[in-house]
Order: sequence, then C-alpha cells, then structure tokens
Amino acid sequence: MNLKSLYCFLLVSFFAVNVQAQHAVVTSPDGKLTVNLAVNNGTPTYSVSYKGKLFLEPSPIGLKTNIGDFSTGLELKEKQIQNKIDETYELPNIKQSKVHYIANETVFSFTKNKESVIDIIFRVSNNDVAFKYKVYPQKSTVAAVVQEEASGFLFPAGTTSFLSAQSKAMVGWERTMPSYEIPYVVDAPVGDNGKGEGYTFPCLFKLKNNGWVLISETGVDSYYCASRLIGHEKGLYTIGFPMQGENNGVGSSTPGIRLPGETPWRTITVGESLEPIVTTTVPFDLVKPRYEASQKYQYTKGTWSWIIGMEKSMNYEEQLRYIDFSADLGYQTLLVDALWDTQVGRDKVEALAKYGASKGVGLYLWYNSNGYWNDAPQTPRGKMDNSIVRRKEMAWMKSIGIKGIKVDFFGGDKQETMKLYEDILYDANDYGIMVIFHGTTLPRGWERMYPNYASSEAVLASENLFFTQESNNLEAFSATLHTFIRNTVGSMDFGGSALNKFYNDKNTPNKGSKRLTSDVYALATAVLFQSGVQHFALAPNNLTDAPKWAIDFMKTVPTTWDEVKFIDGYPGKYAILARRQGNKWYVAGINAQKETIKIKVKLPMIAGGSELKQFTDDAQLNGKLTTTKLKKNQEIEVSIPCNGAVVLVN
Repeated sequence: MNLKSLYCFLLVSFFAVNVQAQHAVVTSPDGKLTVNLAVNNGTPTYSVSYKGKLFLEPSPIGLKTNIGDFSTGLELKEKQIQNKIDETYELPNIKQSKVHYIANETVFSFTKNKESVIDIIFRVSNNDVAFKYKVYPQKSTVAAVVQEEASGFLFPAGTTSFLSAQSKAMVGWERTMPSYEIPYVVDAPVGDNGKGEGYTFPCLFKLKNNGWVLISETGVDSYYCASRLIGHEKGLYTIGFPMQGENNGVGSSTPGIRLPGETPWRTITVGESLEPIVTTTVPFDLVKPRYEASQKYQYTKGTWSWIIGMEKSMNYEEQLRYIDFSADLGYQTLLVDALWDTQVGRDKVEALAKYGASKGVGLYLWYNSNGYWNDAPQTPRGKMDNSIVRRKEMAWMKSIGIKGIKVDFFGGDKQETMKLYEDILYDANDYGIMVIFHGTTLPRGWERMYPNYASSEAVLASENLFFTQESNNLEAFSATLHTFIRNTVGSMDFGGSALNKFYNDKNTPNKGSKRLTSDVYALATAVLFQSGVQHFALAPNNLTDAPKWAIDFMKTVPTTWDEVKFIDGYPGKYAILARRQGNKWYVAGINAQKETIKIKVKLPMIAGGSELKQFTDDAQLNGKLTTTKLKKNQEIEVSIPCNGAVVLVN
C-alpha cells in the first residue's frame, strides 16, 4: 500500500470510528456532577458520575413511537445547543419559599436516515440530573403515539432499593387501585425486585459506597401519561407506562403527542448523604405555571371529623362542633368529608359555610372523582368528571364561600386521567377554589404548574391508622420513609398528628385501634410532613385531654416553610430534619428503632447560646416541655425512644 492509499484508509477508518462511537459531556455548575452521553453503533446511552464516582452505569435512553424507533439507528449531530439556566422564583407551598435554580443545559439533536427525529435535552444542576425528549414531525406526520420509552437507570452492583410497589389495576377496596398506597420494602437488593407491576415514584436507592439516588419525574400534565419504574435483572430499571387495565380498561395506556412535542422530565437526584434528597427542588425547577391564579390563595391549617368519627360524624351538629374546634385552635378551615350531601344536606352545608365564615373558618368539601373507573359508592358522585356539571357545582360552591375541594378515588395514570386532574384544577381556579387530591397519583411539579393546587395523598395515610392496628404498629417506621422518599418531591396530605390515644370520637380506651406513638411524635410529624394545606387529625376532646403544651404547639406550628435542612437519619430507622419559617427554626426527630437513640446533632443555622424550647419523651413516652440552651459549638445531644420524638424550637 502506497502512502496516499494508507492516508485514505486511515481517514476513512477515523470517520467510521467517529460514526460508531460518539461522546459528549454535560457538567453541573460546580463541576462535581457529570453526565456522559455516548452513541455506540447508533444506540445512545448515558451515565452519571458525582465527584468522579459512578452513580449510574451506562443506561439506555430514547423513545419508540408508531412513526419510528428513536432508540437505535441514531446519529448525533456535531453541534449541540448549550444553555446556562439561571432562574429565581418564589413558591410558598413547597419546602423552600425562594429558589435560585442554576443549571447547565445541552440539547443533543439526533438524526435517523438523515432526517431530524429527536432531541434529548439534559439539564444538570449541582445535585440533580433531568432529561426529556423532543420529537419532530416526520414529513406530513404531525402526531405520534409513544409506544415505549427506552429510558433506563442502571445501578452499580451492591445497590439497595427503598421502593413502594405499584399495585395491579382495578383491585383493592371497590376496585379503586392503583392509588400509591403500597407499603415500602427497604434495603432490598436490586435485581431481586423485577417482579410484579413495577414501582411508584419517587424511588430511592442506596449505592454500596458512594451515596444515594432518587428517581422521579415532573411536568406531567394532559399532554402525557404518568409513569412508573419497572425492575429488570442486574440493577436496571426502565420507565413503564400505565397498565391497560387502569381506569376500568378505558383509555390508552400509551401517550399521544402532537409534533413537535415534548415529554415530561425524568429526574435523578444524587448525593453522598440524604441532604440533596431532602432539599431538592428539581420537581419545581423544571416546570412553569400553566395558568395565572384567579386570586391569592391561602395555605391553611384545619380539622376534619372523619378521621376520628368516620361516617357517623357527618351530620350538621358535629360539623358545627368542628367549626368551633377549628376556631378555638385558630385554624382557618374545616374539611367536610364524604356523604355530606346526603347526611348533612346542601341547605345545611350553606348554613355551615355561613356559620364558619362568622368564625373565620372556611370549608373544604369532599367529592368522589366519579366516572366509569371504580365502584367507590360514597357521594357526592357525578359532579367532578364532566365539565358542564363540574362548573355548575363550582359556581354553587363559590356562591356560598367554599374554600376548597378534596377529590378522591382516581385509580389510574393514563393520559386521560392526567387531563381530568388538569381540568378539575383549571375549572376550580375560575371559581377561586383550591384542590386536594386523594386516592390519587403522585403530584409531579403541580405546586408550581397549577396555582390553586393544594396537596395530594399518594401515600398510605392517616386513615389507615383508624382502619388497622398494624398501621399503628408501623407508624413511626413509615414516617421515617415518607420523610426521605414520598414527601421529598411534592406536598403530602397525610392528615395526621393525632393526639387521641385511641381512634374513636371520645378517645375511649380499648375502643378502635390504639396509637403507639407519643404526643411529641404527633408534634414532630407536623414539622416533618410538608404540605401547604394541612388538616390535622385532632379532635375537640383534645382541648381538655391532651397536654396543654401539645395543643399550644399545634395552634402555632406553620404549614408553609422557607427552608429545610437534613440533620440526620436513615429510611426506616430514624429521621431528624429542620424547617424554617421566617427566623424561627423547628427541629423534629422521630425514632422507629427498638433501641433509644442518643445522638449529638449540629445546628449551624442557630446561634450558639440560643435558648430552645425542647419537647422530649421519656422511656415510657411521657412527653414534657422544657427549655435548654444550645451549646456555643451549636451542638446538642438528643435522646429519642422507640415511637417517640424530639422537637426543638428556637
């Protein structure tokens, strides 16, 4: 071979290798978090490293649609669009009221058969990776169905998981599932959990040596379905769409998109400790408001009779008593739960609303989501699934001064159901009504997207403490999980902080399920569980049978916060967080372990020498309020017994 031939051979070989293997990198503003994108033989993968340590191994990425497979046969364009994201926003009803979001964004554009087909957009902030897809029209085709996402997350060997399984469709009470209410399995090896129907977001993983990873999604609205995580062998998890059987089998399990069109964001939060998991604002950083608020909405505390008194409490006299109770506590709302339409009556609800207004207490009304998707019999039904009927109902609510609604029993994640959520919120905003969802999916950035959105259940919530003793036995264990998983990505309407020892309307001993946690624990969860609107599980008898220090605390504890800090903890064992409103810090810790924990905690945000209110439990879970001084080194030793708690307030 002569020199000219050798040169040509090497040149051709060079370009062949380049086509077969393309690489690109996106790095966080502080340079510690890195995404490596690679395209090998037309198939893209990405990996995630933090401080040089691999957190996600090369993982699949791409989409398969009815107009083309955009996960293979791709070629990365040489030029990528790079953007610096620097935004500030304020949101009163999330974990941090003022957010400064800084990230690096790269748009990776791909062709297939020389035609532009898809962009993969990565945003990387200091502890968060997010990616989404943009799909382009193909000739005259401007609509597509996404049949499958290749999007995956491959964890290193030795990783363990903290996951809540997705239930089968149309099972459980009156065929109302899935409703994101399956208990968590903790510290399970990856690779052993690929059975069943997958897992509900968010999903927490612990790497063997390097730290923690939280996987979720945000920005889901009527333009897409909500997703779940499907387990596979050897530590791979992929995005899964809703089961076809959801919502009684009606509607598509795959999303349709108009072209050009974008998918929701997949989010990956990483950290060497749980601090970035607890403090992340990525679900809200990536989205924008869908419409303007029709008024300034109020985030409030309230009471509700149903958690203690159930259906028999749904009568006019008892709801009057609870309005007085809310007023005595200084609370602004009362949640009037299921069956109000038949057991109280519309005329009497109008009278309740008028009486509540005279006491400074507004009403939230419960509704069945209705429709064809399950058999839940509670009324009102037939009011929320049709815009014509819904808007007439909301006009009536506005006329009598109703503050909000709680809509229950959705049971599905299909695109049609996402549209129903959005339609309810949009219509409610026209009438100045806030919305809580129950029997529901995880909120996915909705606090910022929908200004009248209040909160969602999407957790095994307080009602189960009434129904089963087993839930009471596991109450502290579950709370240490919600703190680090469910509640990290969105408001959680748990409806807890009970001070009754027994779940009955008179706190009668040995009647109904028994609360095993302490009174201080009830105070601690009012801080640990974040939701801008809270309806606590207190009862009128607590004004006389609960400790004065507990009632006084519940009167003044905020529901909106300016900042959160991770102090210490481990999912399933114990949790200690701090939240700030204004210049006041609330530090709350709970313990689910059999042994009392004694731990020195550092509180660098509180000045050394400051006087603290200290709510503590002894070994028998008898609580008390004392005062103490924070050491000059800003350290304090706390002791927390099993099912007990500690709360510190500066």
